[in-house]
Amino acid sequence: MTQVAQFDEPWAIAFLPGTPLALITERKGKLKLWQEGGEVREVDGVPPVAYRGQGGLGDIVLAPDFDTSGTVYLSWAEEGRDDTRGAAVGMAKLALEGRPRLEALKVIWRQDPKVSGAGHYSHRLAFSPDGKYLFVASGERQKFTPAQGMGSNLGKIVRLLPDGTPAPANPFAAKGGVAAQVWTLGHRNILGLKFDAQGRLWDLEHGPRGGDELNLVKPGQNYGWPVVSDGDHYDGRKIPRHATRPDFTAPAISWNPVIAPGDFIFYRGDAFPAWHGQAVIAAMQPSAIVRVAIDGEKAREVARYAMDRRIREIAEREDGSVWLLEDGEESGGGHLLQLAPAPKS
Repeated sequence: MTQVAQFDEPWAIAFLPGTPLALITERKGKLKLWQEGGEVREVDGVPPVAYRGQGGLGDIVLAPDFDTSGTVYLSWAEEGRDDTRGAAVGMAKLALEGRPRLEALKVIWRQDPKVSGAGHYSHRLAFSPDGKYLFVASGERQKFTPAQGMGSNLGKIVRLLPDGTPAPANPFAAKGGVAAQVWTLGHRNILGLKFDAQGRLWDLEHGPRGGDELNLVKPGQNYGWPVVSDGDHYDGRKIPRHATRPDFTAPAISWNPVIAPGDFIFYRGDAFPAWHGQAVIAAMQPSAIVRVAIDGEKAREVARYAMDRRIREIAEREDGSVWLLEDGEESGGGHLLQLAPAPKS
């Protein structure tokens, strides 16, 4: 494991294909352009963010046509009226000539409604393998019941067209309004959203006190929060377990005690042959890398590697190398790390 660079509360990374460059978000509201073997530069044109609690600048992904369009998508927490906040998603063109900057930034989606508090934004982004759809994880903002209601997009995964409009034929399109965005419901706080090699979508989400989950995401399914969980409320109140309500979709695997997951990948490279096809998870409590094998629609933990600091983000580069971002809160305390296979003895 090699420390490569330092960042201030980094949250997400996106490597620019065919280049030595990557975009890295910092939660306080800065977007950095990292160059391997070179300098780290700040990218201009980032929107103002609501930096408090779990809020701030969030995810960054490249458009499917990035090679020709230069378009990137990013998410952040934004302020509303009367001490409310909500997640937003925007698209912009990344300009690299001269001083790097985002141009023509346009907000294409918002959590609806904005609410009080500063937690559970989720706002992870993922494009479908065919590039036709943008999936957005929308946390329930620590408000519990909206995850089960169709009057908001809180506690949901939404499926959009790349311009932010609801995708046609979504499961609840006939209901109209915000429900037309919804792909799945009954989610708490999703911090990982990825497609596997088969084109199946999975989410990784925080439970309450116990009950972190990896879920296979199927259209129209209800994942049960806050009615069921494999954890309990922080004040000790019990929550019925998934096994008591087969009408809700149960997780592929859950953790109790928690792993406090950050992001995850489905590893596809050759540098770590034993990891191929598995979910490799960044964990914050306890600090670790957690490796999970997928068995059909179920999953099982197969390895755990202790880390010195909380790991927020994990990413795989084109060459199969694996990179981590530490969740460092002190200035410069979040390192970019590169993993390499241990030398054979």
